Amino acid sequence: MKQLLEIKNFLLCDTPQEWVDVAIQNINLLLIDHAHCEKKAASTAMSLIYRYVDRSELLRKLSQLAREELLHFEQVLDIMRDRKIEYRHLTPSRYASGLRTLVRTHEPARLVDILIVGAFVEARSCERFDKLAPYLDEELAKFYRSLLRSEGRHYEDYLRLAELYSDSLIDDRIKSFAEKERELILSKDGEFRFHSGIPEKF
Repeated sequence: MKQLLEIKNFLLCDTPQEWVDVAIQNINLLLIDHAHCEKKAASTAMSLIYRYVDRSELLRKLSQLAREELLHFEQVLDIMRDRKIEYRHLTPSRYASGLRTLVRTHEPARLVDILIVGAFVEARSCERFDKLAPYLDEELAKFYRSLLRSEGRHYEDYLRLAELYSDSLIDDRIKSFAEKERELILSKDGEFRFHSGIPEKF
């Protein structure tokens, strides 16, 4: 998949095997947090639609993205129901909040940075779906592979929107976020989540 290769080049590191080892031993928790991630992704897209009402391309792209993320949320809930896994509250991972520490506060820089964060979230999701699939049961592996195309498209949409609304090249901003993202993925983490670093407690 050419798009997956591009995504892996965009990210500065692969998911560590230590994270994968914990994930496959904690599938229930993985699915619960995956559901939360899909819901949060839809919520983020909707909040941008409400905040930036004058950005027509953003409205079009992110309304589609929000619908797809909610569909994925429903699909994860269906899988959980079939496996008798109860959806419950989880504390959020440090990942998105860690990336958002770099977001600038003035416009349009704030919007550009939030869109870049979105691109990294979607790219890492895509990379982890691909990384996990060989270790999962047939049903879950098929589902995760089916998400690769849409998540890859979401990554592209966020990145293209960031380029569209920036008043300068975004390469340096991408580099800054990429370095922070690598730090979050490769460092020890106090908890296991879909986007966590290397879990210490498991």
